[in-house]
Amino acid sequence: MIKTLKKILIAGAVALSTLVANNAFANTSPYVLMQQTADKLFGDIKASQAKIKKDPNYLRTIVRNDLMPHIHVKYAGQLVLGKNLSAASDAQREAFFTAFGQFIEQSYAQVLTQYSDQQVQIESEKPLGDKSIVSIRVNVLQSGNAQPIKLDFKWRKNSRTGEWQAYDMAAEGVSMVATKQNEWSGVLRQKGIDALTAQVAQSAKQPITLSK
Repeated sequence: MIKTLKKILIAGAVALSTLVANNAFANTSPYVLMQQTADKLFGDIKASQAKIKKDPNYLRTIVRNDLMPHIHVKYAGQLVLGKNLSAASDAQREAFFTAFGQFIEQSYAQVLTQYSDQQVQIESEKPLGDKSIVSIRVNVLQSGNAQPIKLDFKWRKNSRTGEWQAYDMAAEGVSMVATKQNEWSGVLRQKGIDALTAQVAQSAKQPITLSK
């Protein structure tokens, strides 16, 4: 009886702590999340420059650990598939989302090869009001008179959980989601989702290369 009661109390404590953590995360501003994520992401990239120069693919590990937990892969994937989503089976959708998540990881890691130890500025927080989607500018400052690298992260508030999640990144104004939606529409139309999934999975395997 005592052991059973102890198990119940432990289970209740774990459930309560998880609920509190989830609620705290859900109530966190996307600007705060962006700052925290950027601090961790760019800090790890800066601290790992020697390792990255030796093995550029290590950037994928950093992106996987620091950035991907905040990315809503399925929502981004739904936007890319558009009207083709409804025609796909559950298994086809999951296969695509898995490949697309790996592709996002590869793409973001490649974009972040432009960063080494530059100063990073996050735009000042603005009132959210009842907005469920917000774009947050991240400027990677360059040396001399060079223009900063402009990265815009789009965040969406999950209507079910209240959690803010990023779903797109635009580098110098070019949205990855919009670009891939246009680029892959022909494959979807002509060959179907299975062919696109195979293509995306292959693209996701491309190694990260450093600019010379």
